[in-house]
This record gives sequence, C-alpha cells and structure tokens, in this order.
Amino acid sequence: MEHHESILILDFGSQYTQLIARRIRELGVYSEIKPFDISIDEIKDRRPKGIILSGGPSSVYGANAPLPSPAIFQLDLPVLGICYGLQVIAHMKNGQVDPASRREYGRAALDILDQSDLFYRIDQRTQVWMSHGDHLTKLPKGFQVIANTDNAPIAAIRHTRERIFGIQFHPEVVHTMQGKEILSNFLYRICRCEGNWNASSFAEATVQSIREKLGDQHALCALSGGVDSTVAAYLVGKAIGDRLTCIFVDTGLLRHQEAKQVSDYFKNAPFHFKAIDASAQFLSKLEGVYDPEQKRKIIGNEFIRVFEKEAKQLGDIKYLVQGTLYPDVIESVSTKGPSATIKSHHNVGGLPEKMGLSLIEPLRELFKDEVRRVGRELNITDVILKRHPFPGPGLAVRILGEITRERIEILQPADHIFIEELVRNDLYDHIWQAFAVLLPVKSVGVMGDERTYENTIALRAVTSLDGMTADWADIPHSVLAHISNRIINEIKGVNRVVYDISSKPPSTIEWE
Repeated sequence: MEHHESILILDFGSQYTQLIARRIRELGVYSEIKPFDISIDEIKDRRPKGIILSGGPSSVYGANAPLPSPAIFQLDLPVLGICYGLQVIAHMKNGQVDPASRREYGRAALDILDQSDLFYRIDQRTQVWMSHGDHLTKLPKGFQVIANTDNAPIAAIRHTRERIFGIQFHPEVVHTMQGKEILSNFLYRICRCEGNWNASSFAEATVQSIREKLGDQHALCALSGGVDSTVAAYLVGKAIGDRLTCIFVDTGLLRHQEAKQVSDYFKNAPFHFKAIDASAQFLSKLEGVYDPEQKRKIIGNEFIRVFEKEAKQLGDIKYLVQGTLYPDVIESVSTKGPSATIKSHHNVGGLPEKMGLSLIEPLRELFKDEVRRVGRELNITDVILKRHPFPGPGLAVRILGEITRERIEILQPADHIFIEELVRNDLYDHIWQAFAVLLPVKSVGVMGDERTYENTIALRAVTSLDGMTADWADIPHSVLAHISNRIINEIKGVNRVVYDISSKPPSTIEWE
C-alpha cells in the first residue's frame, strides 16, 4: 500500500528493532523494517523521509559484519544510527570503533552538549539505556560530539553539514526517559515528517485500495471470530459488501458457547456470513490420535476440505482474505548475511496455493495493538477486540492426548470458569492469553468419603507485548484458589488443578 511518508528501518539483528517501528508509528509516522542489505534502488523506490540503522549483536570490525550499501549516505536523506547503527556510520566514514574496556549495559546518565536538533528540548542531563561492548574511539571526519556519558566520551554524534546522526543508546526502550521525544525530534525536526499515520487514515486508505484492486470480484474469508480475521473481514466488507463471503467453521474444538456467540455477532455484519457445524467430521478424524503434530495436520487438512466444499458452491471466487499481521511477515527477516528472506506466513496453511486463490492481507502492515485500534474505528465490539489469541487447532492442542467429546466437555467448562473469574476480578485485559489445559494425568483425590481417581487441569496465563516472549501472569493466590475450587466442585471428572509458572522462552505459550 502507498503511504505519503515513511521511515525505513534497516535491521541489523537487534532484539529491539520491532520496538523502533512501533515507537515511530505511535508518533504518527508509518515505518517499516527491511533487511540491512536492501538494495539502494529499492530504497529509492520507497522514497522514505529518513533512514534508521538499528542496533545489532555484531562488531563492525568483525570479518562478516553486516554493513548497508555505502550509497545510503548519498541519498540526501537524514540517517539516524542507533547503537550498532552509530558504529556502522563511524566505521563507514573512517572513524574508529574498538572493544570497550568495560561493556556498558543498563541505565546511564547522558550529558547533552548541543540541544539544537536531535536533542531539542531534552534535559541537559537525562537517563538513557545502554547496551554495547564496542565504542567510538575516534570521530569520523566532519562529525562532532553532541552528547557523552561518564563511560562513553562519544555517546552521540552529528555530521556538521549532512543530516547524519548516531547515538550509542537505545531511545526506543522505556528505560530511556526522553527516548520518544528524541525520536520525535528526528521525525519532525530533522526529517520534516507531517505525521498523518493513524488508525482512521489507515482504514480509509485500505478500504479504498481494496475497492480498486477487487473491482467487482468476489472474495472469501475464513472467519474465526478472533481479532485479526474479524478486523480483516470488516475492512474488506466495507470495501465490497456482500461480495465477501465469510465462512465460520465450527470444528467442535471451540470454547464454551463460542460457535453461538460468533454466529450471533456476525448476523448483522457488512458481508455475507455462513456458519458450518463440522464438529462430527473433525472429531471422527481425530479418534485415536495422540501426536500433537498429527492432530494439527488432520485439523488443517479437514479445514481445507470443508472450506473448499463451501467455496465450490459459491462459484467463481478469486481472492482469499487473511488476517496476517506484521510480526508474521517480519518474524523471519534474518540478518545472517544475504539470506535475509521473508517467509510467507499462513494462518490457514496451504489454502491459497491449493485453491489457486490470490491473497488479500489488509493487516500485513500492522502490529496487534494497531489492529485493535483499526477495529475500534470500524465499531467492532470490545468483546471481540479484547479477546485473547486462540490457536487455529483450538482445544485440540489444549487436550494432551486423545481428543474425545467427553474430554472436550471437561475442558470447555474449566476454561470458561477460568476466564469468567479473570474478567470478574478485572484481570482479563491485563493478560495476553489465558486458558486451561487438560492433562493426560489422573491422580488420586478424596471427595466426601470416597477416593477418586480423576483428571488434572492446568491453568496457563501469560503477559506479553506481542507473543514473541511471555512471562507467566502473577494472579493473586486468592483468585487462583477460588478458580481451583470452582473447577473441582463444578466439573465432574476433575480433582486437581495446577498453575503453570514457566516463561517463554524456554517454554512456549501453548502446551502443544
């Protein structure tokens, strides 16, 4: 999609690169991440207002150090190097970068020597976040020092004539107190951006471009009722109305009452909605299957089957709508030399190729929080927008071992009680994802005077920004105790509840 203005971030492998993109978008300017070795022609085609060189784990003087095309300095565009990016500038402009006698990691006090542009209105002494093992020992020709710390005599530099800046700290992380203001100075004072990127401008432009692209063609969408597929469907629905058919497949592996809730909600949507109950078909295929990978495969294949059958009845359809997000697109931008490729990421694996459909991915430029903002612009209810992510295979990956109706009927209400109590205690919105897992473990218990030998439910709740890393959620013990009590008392067949306290990495969020 064409944007009026953008900032290009070249990725050298920093764990914070995505964060730079998010901060810039929060400041009202569209930004995108590309591998560091993108060609100069491609940069020119994109016509960015400025370029940011990200941090990264390498040393510029190493044998295979990732370096951008030297031509980026001839484009007459502002350049900001962050951390490794600063060292790239110094190295390519004949300054000197050496290993520091001590690694600087963590908070540092930055003393600002020049407040005219990058540090306009920034306190003369401000806290920043450092993370590097190398430092500049000699300024490149034509550059001046504009800030330092006790440990780094050269902590920020500027070219005296060209708009090239380098900083040795990370402005994009929250520990840099005025980091957002520093980035804002780069965008608005140095790159002269106008700042017209927001949810409503995105929604308008996207609807317009889908309308132009699809003309009077029909499109199809697999709608799960989750945030991404719903917002994608509404954008396309707004563009082409009932020439979009959304198919909701009830696999029998959904949450408590979910099929009914989704169907009720989409009855009045701006597109054609069709719900299909295929639960018997899915469950019979899953009989006797224990291996998680095999479960996923069976569900994926069965889904394609149901979906294809429906598509055939609709006749001539050329497009498939998918809720792919930006992290899916860049997840695999690697900086291991020239092999920086972006994989295509399919939620509904194998569908487009198999059915010869072209993909429409209206959200492929957005982060999750931006998708929610666009959803609000489209008046989608919070019940959907604030929903936790739910895996494609559904409860199949939360029932460890064989999937049977009986085991689904134990997990659904347990999961429902868990979520209900999180909502009641005002915890649901602070948690990225919460769910119950049915373990293939039975244990001895006592109920009344009887010994029982019954199932174990594990509760999982994590906090995260984007699902890439996650911490277990610190739910108050009293709330956990109440949830455990309810599950054991209300659900026949469960006599033990455990809470999962592992983080990602090394654990994953889901169990299978």
